[in-house]
Amino acid sequence: QVQLVESGGGLVQAGGSLRLSCAASGRTFSHVAMGWFRQAPGNEREFVAIISWNGGTTTYADSVKGRFTISRNNAENTVTLQMNSLKPADTAVYYCATRRPGGADYDYWGQGTQVTVSS
Repeated sequence: QVQLVESGGGLVQAGGSLRLSCAASGRTFSHVAMGWFRQAPGNEREFVAIISWNGGTTTYADSVKGRFTISRNNAENTVTLQMNSLKPADTAVYYCATRRPGGADYDYWGQGTQVTVSS
């Protein structure tokens, strides 16, 4: 059974940092891209960042560019989101997901981890 489990969320003051981790199990994901998304109350889920299967290519939403860094460790089947200079607008539930091979959609999702940034 495929499972993605996020961790590392919490409460932080504006300007602070958090490091989110996503552990994948059930199969290897070293051959697929993995991404982070977030959803704030009352808003639709939005893209945050994506990393290619080998970590060679990363893409970020404009709202987090320069502040967030996505990375992965294929040997450990994990993907990480380092979040710096956090803002109250970053408050949301953060989800990791795996991109469907050869497709543009995402086929597996974690349960999410709450990030709250206080002003």
